[in-house]
Amino acid sequence: MLLCWEVMMMIEYIQAALLIIAAFMIIVSAIGLLSLSNNTKNKVYARIHIVGIFDIACIIAMIGLGQYLLAGIYFILAPFTAHAIANAYWKKEDRENNADLMTVEEEVDENHPFIHPKEKMQALESEDSEKLKADERFSVTTIEIDEGE
Repeated sequence: MLLCWEVMMMIEYIQAALLIIAAFMIIVSAIGLLSLSNNTKNKVYARIHIVGIFDIACIIAMIGLGQYLLAGIYFILAPFTAHAIANAYWKKEDRENNADLMTVEEEVDENHPFIHPKEKMQALESEDSEKLKADERFSVTTIEIDEGE
Protein backbone atom coordinates (compact mmCIF):
# COMPACT_ATOMS: atom_id res chain seq x y z
CA MET A 1 0.00 0.00 0.00
CA LEU A 2 2.83 2.37 0.84
CA LEU A 3 4.61 1.63 -2.44
CA CYS A 4 1.47 2.45 -4.42
CA TRP A 5 1.15 5.76 -2.57
CA GLU A 6 4.78 6.64 -3.36
CA VAL A 7 4.30 5.84 -7.05
CA MET A 8 1.19 8.03 -7.20
CA MET A 9 3.07 10.89 -5.53
CA MET A 10 5.95 10.48 -7.97
CA ILE A 11 3.52 10.62 -10.92
CA GLU A 12 1.99 13.81 -9.50
CA TYR A 13 5.45 15.37 -9.14
CA ILE A 14 6.30 14.46 -12.73
CA GLN A 15 3.01 15.92 -13.94
CA ALA A 16 3.63 19.12 -11.98
CA ALA A 17 7.15 19.38 -13.41
CA LEU A 18 5.80 18.92 -16.95
CA LEU A 19 3.23 21.66 -16.40
CA ILE A 20 5.91 24.02 -15.02
CA ILE A 21 8.15 23.30 -18.02
CA ALA A 22 5.22 23.93 -20.40
CA ALA A 23 4.37 27.20 -18.64
CA PHE A 24 7.99 28.35 -18.88
CA MET A 25 8.10 27.50 -22.60
CA ILE A 26 4.86 29.40 -23.21
CA ILE A 27 6.19 32.49 -21.41
CA VAL A 28 9.49 32.41 -23.33
CA SER A 29 7.79 31.93 -26.70
CA ALA A 30 5.22 34.65 -25.94
CA ILE A 31 8.04 37.08 -25.19
CA GLY A 32 9.74 36.02 -28.42
CA LEU A 33 6.56 36.49 -30.43
CA LEU A 34 5.89 39.93 -28.95
CA SER A 35 9.48 41.09 -29.39
CA LEU A 36 9.58 40.12 -33.07
CA SER A 37 9.96 43.35 -35.02
CA ASN A 38 7.80 44.18 -38.03
CA ASN A 39 10.77 44.72 -40.34
CA THR A 40 12.15 41.23 -39.79
CA LYS A 41 12.99 39.43 -43.00
CA ASN A 42 10.80 36.35 -43.50
CA LYS A 43 8.55 37.34 -40.61
CA VAL A 44 5.97 34.65 -41.37
CA TYR A 45 8.55 31.89 -41.11
CA ALA A 46 9.88 33.31 -37.83
CA ARG A 47 6.35 33.39 -36.41
CA ILE A 48 5.72 29.81 -37.48
CA HIS A 49 8.91 28.76 -35.70
CA ILE A 50 7.86 30.52 -32.49
CA VAL A 51 4.37 29.02 -32.67
CA GLY A 52 6.06 25.62 -33.00
CA ILE A 53 7.47 26.18 -29.52
CA PHE A 54 3.91 26.91 -28.32
CA ASP A 55 2.86 23.60 -29.89
CA ILE A 56 5.54 21.63 -28.06
CA ALA A 57 4.64 23.37 -24.80
CA CYS A 58 0.99 22.41 -25.28
CA ILE A 59 1.95 18.81 -26.01
CA ILE A 60 4.01 18.70 -22.81
CA ALA A 61 1.10 20.22 -20.87
CA MET A 62 -1.33 17.65 -22.29
CA ILE A 63 1.00 14.84 -21.26
CA GLY A 64 1.23 16.42 -17.81
CA LEU A 65 -2.56 16.48 -17.58
CA GLY A 66 -2.85 12.86 -18.68
CA GLN A 67 -4.33 13.53 -22.12
CA TYR A 68 -1.99 11.17 -23.96
CA LEU A 69 -4.16 10.48 -27.01
CA LEU A 70 -4.85 14.17 -27.59
CA ALA A 71 -1.15 14.95 -27.18
CA GLY A 72 -0.26 12.26 -29.73
CA ILE A 73 -2.76 13.56 -32.28
CA TYR A 74 -1.56 17.12 -31.77
CA PHE A 75 2.06 15.97 -32.04
CA ILE A 76 1.29 14.46 -35.44
CA LEU A 77 -0.94 17.24 -36.82
CA ALA A 78 0.97 20.35 -35.69
CA PRO A 79 3.94 19.94 -38.08
CA PHE A 80 1.59 19.29 -41.00
CA THR A 81 -0.36 22.48 -40.36
CA ALA A 82 2.81 24.54 -39.93
CA HIS A 83 4.14 23.15 -43.20
CA ALA A 84 0.85 23.88 -44.98
CA ILE A 85 0.88 27.50 -43.80
CA ALA A 86 4.53 28.00 -44.79
CA ASN A 87 3.99 26.34 -48.16
CA ALA A 88 0.92 28.46 -48.91
CA TYR A 89 2.83 31.62 -48.04
CA TRP A 90 5.81 30.51 -50.15
CA LYS A 91 3.66 29.72 -53.18
CA LYS A 92 1.38 32.75 -53.20
CA GLU A 93 2.60 35.73 -51.23
CA ASP A 94 6.34 35.59 -50.67
CA ARG A 95 7.57 37.77 -53.55
CA GLU A 96 10.99 38.33 -51.98
CA ASN A 97 11.94 34.65 -51.93
CA ASN A 98 10.08 33.81 -55.15
CA ALA A 99 11.84 36.44 -57.27
CA ASP A 100 14.03 33.78 -58.86
CA LEU A 101 10.96 31.64 -59.58
CA MET A 102 9.24 34.47 -61.45
CA THR A 103 11.97 34.72 -64.08
CA VAL A 104 11.63 32.56 -67.15
CA GLU A 105 14.70 31.16 -68.79
CA GLU A 106 14.82 31.95 -72.48
CA GLU A 107 17.73 29.62 -73.21
CA VAL A 108 16.39 26.51 -74.87
CA ASP A 109 18.40 23.62 -76.17
CA GLU A 110 17.45 23.18 -79.83
CA ASN A 111 18.15 19.45 -79.64
CA HIS A 112 15.79 18.82 -76.71
CA PRO A 113 12.70 16.96 -78.01
CA PHE A 114 10.19 18.42 -75.53
CA ILE A 115 11.33 21.97 -74.77
CA HIS A 116 10.87 24.61 -77.46
CA PRO A 117 11.32 28.39 -77.44
CA LYS A 118 8.22 30.38 -76.60
CA GLU A 119 8.39 32.36 -79.85
CA LYS A 120 8.48 29.18 -81.93
CA MET A 121 5.44 27.76 -80.14
CA GLN A 122 3.51 31.02 -80.53
CA ALA A 123 4.33 31.10 -84.24
CA LEU A 124 3.10 27.54 -84.65
CA GLU A 125 -0.11 28.29 -82.77
CA SER A 126 -0.84 31.50 -84.65
CA GLU A 127 -0.40 30.22 -88.19
CA ASP A 128 -2.30 27.44 -89.84
CA SER A 129 0.62 25.10 -89.92
CA GLU A 130 0.39 22.19 -92.31
CA LYS A 131 2.41 20.12 -89.86
CA LEU A 132 -0.17 20.66 -87.12
CA LYS A 133 -3.04 19.84 -89.49
CA ALA A 134 -1.39 16.67 -90.77
CA ASP A 135 -0.69 15.29 -87.33
CA GLU A 136 -3.99 13.66 -86.33
CA ARG A 137 -2.55 11.98 -83.24
CA PHE A 138 -2.95 15.12 -81.18
CA SER A 139 -6.43 16.26 -82.06
CA VAL A 140 -8.79 17.75 -79.52
CA THR A 141 -12.40 16.68 -79.41
CA THR A 142 -15.29 17.96 -77.39
CA ILE A 143 -18.33 16.10 -76.18
CA GLU A 144 -21.64 17.80 -75.73
CA ILE A 145 -23.52 16.60 -72.68
CA ASP A 146 -27.26 16.88 -72.63
CA GLU A 147 -28.39 17.79 -69.12
CA GLY A 148 -31.77 16.16 -69.60
CA GLU A 149 -35.17 17.57 -69.18
